[in-house]
Amino acid sequence: MRAATSVPSPDHITNPNTFIKILVLSFFSLSLFFAVKHFSSDTTYSQEFSLPFSSTTNTTTAVHADVNSTASSSSTYLASPPKAASPQPPHLQPEDVIERTGIVDENGAMTVDFVIGDYDSSLLESKVNESLGESVVESDQNWEKIEKFRVCDQGKREYIPCLDNVDVVSRLNSTEKGEKYERHCPAKGNELDCLVPNPKGYKDHIPWPKSRDEVWYDNVPHTRLVEDKGGQNWISRNKDKFIFPGGGTQFIHGANLYLDQISKMVPDIAFGQHVRVALDVGCGVASFGAFLLDRNVTTLSIAPKDVHENQIQFALERGVPAMVAVFATHRLLYPSQAFDLIHCSRCRINWTRDDGILLLEVNRMLRAGGYFVWAAQPVYKHEDKLQEQWKEMEDLTGRICWELIAKEGYIATWRKPLNNTCYFTRNQNTQPPICEEKDDPDNVWYVPLKACITKLPENGYGANVTEWPLRLHHPPERLQSIKMDAFVSRNDIYKAEYKYWKEITLSYVNVFRWRTLNVRNVMDMRARYGGFAAALHDHGVDCWVMNVVPVSDTNTLPVIYDRGLVGVVHDWCEPFDTYPRTYDILNAAGLFSIEQKSRCSMSSIMLEMNRILRPNGHVYIRDVNSVIYKLEEIAKAMGWMTHVFDNGEGPNAGVKLLTCEKRLL
Repeated sequence: MRAATSVPSPDHITNPNTFIKILVLSFFSLSLFFAVKHFSSDTTYSQEFSLPFSSTTNTTTAVHADVNSTASSSSTYLASPPKAASPQPPHLQPEDVIERTGIVDENGAMTVDFVIGDYDSSLLESKVNESLGESVVESDQNWEKIEKFRVCDQGKREYIPCLDNVDVVSRLNSTEKGEKYERHCPAKGNELDCLVPNPKGYKDHIPWPKSRDEVWYDNVPHTRLVEDKGGQNWISRNKDKFIFPGGGTQFIHGANLYLDQISKMVPDIAFGQHVRVALDVGCGVASFGAFLLDRNVTTLSIAPKDVHENQIQFALERGVPAMVAVFATHRLLYPSQAFDLIHCSRCRINWTRDDGILLLEVNRMLRAGGYFVWAAQPVYKHEDKLQEQWKEMEDLTGRICWELIAKEGYIATWRKPLNNTCYFTRNQNTQPPICEEKDDPDNVWYVPLKACITKLPENGYGANVTEWPLRLHHPPERLQSIKMDAFVSRNDIYKAEYKYWKEITLSYVNVFRWRTLNVRNVMDMRARYGGFAAALHDHGVDCWVMNVVPVSDTNTLPVIYDRGLVGVVHDWCEPFDTYPRTYDILNAAGLFSIEQKSRCSMSSIMLEMNRILRPNGHVYIRDVNSVIYKLEEIAKAMGWMTHVFDNGEGPNAGVKLLTCEKRLL
């Protein structure tokens, strides 16, 4: 017999206990509904932790058919780089926010099993503002259509805005210390507002490694170095090409023989193992760095834009890491303990002037236990004046505790100490002094030089890096000294960033066919920990990457150098110190949504990108939707071919990828 269905009576419903239960259940259901709705619509959350996905595309301008067809059938990873989760809105207590923060571990899984240090309330506030700022950006859809940019006159063909400011340089009070070669950027209203033209007859650059030995004359149509340095085996001209025999002022028989001599003099240098990152000062056409690449050493070659103003331009056209920089009155834009070896071969720098202030800048950038190699006339000539210069150099290097470990022929090599013991055992009044405790040796943006010895960290950070290639992936100890609100979780952030970029760049290599492109010089405009560059290395892309850490970001540049990569600090509100037509690929992940909140103009940054991008070069910009669509309009106005990709969460997600191509016309 079937039981009768029980129907609640009115008395049962109006029972106080039952009514309270129903009320509580309803309240709980509503709370759950709004909580789910809040997190599912939080674009910041999805932006920070979105996963790899298959691409759906929205074509805005015609691009190569092979890229379109590949993109529609291949898996692309278009998420934003992982970082610590943004705090909840400010009505929560800071302690609650910190306790509920998760992190992506080295396996890509979310975990809360980590410890962080005390939070900085100002940092927390800025993070909250950052997470709320996107909603402000998203609502700003009322921009005007951008008119097509004009082409600059031919006088700006090789224009470097902050180094070619003739008006400011002409008004300098003094130029005796090299001030005229330092940065003097155009005033507001005088920024670059046009497209820098190509030289007549410009061609797609010769692919690496052939470009190490020859480049097109029409791409760098200047013969002064041939006239001045041809007899020293720097460079020669053969019809429509410049030829680079590999020589230099002090190594006219070739860089390889010179490098062999250095290795024989100091076997512990161990190029490619102990020495991975080098700086070549006054580099000429960068043959020293070009041939060190064969020995697994990345050398950043630097020189001022002086009488031999095109030397860095030749280096970059060859495909060698280089930028314009000068030892003058300000710190160079590299962190402390950046370079395993610093080299100067007839670099025309007076290292002992002004209490040794220039050699003390070398000391700041040189890693503990690192080497300074000096090839110059005072080392081997016996004229009175030159011998006096040698004695001054011996005296200065002794007072800053460098050890002269080899002197043979025209080469002298010193080694920097591994710790501070020697500094603290000097006589009391010995000059130069130790820098003040409050001095930050990694603070370099427009910071004047200081005639003091940069003290090494007592914990050995910076000195204890592993050998190459292990250091590329091993989290360096200096990661723990970076000023951020995480502690134990830093290693997880570091590893997760690499894992993320390894997947993203694999899709770039496959979908956008990077192996068929003529890619050599690459820039990551917001490099963070260098995961993008490390991933390209592991994918076998034969390129070098300039890792740029914006001044608006946490200064992670010391970590980038510790893993064996090169980079620089820069403010994207100002032009970069390189020649036009430098880079084949520009990568910008989350850059514009950060920089537009400061004084930066998106159009100014894009015009600067156009200036430093080679014809037939490509740009990859990942950012929030409103930023992407604004940038697309600017890119079209510059004549770039554009393409917008949705991310894996679909067309309504908050982040997209904009790809651009600057075609050679």
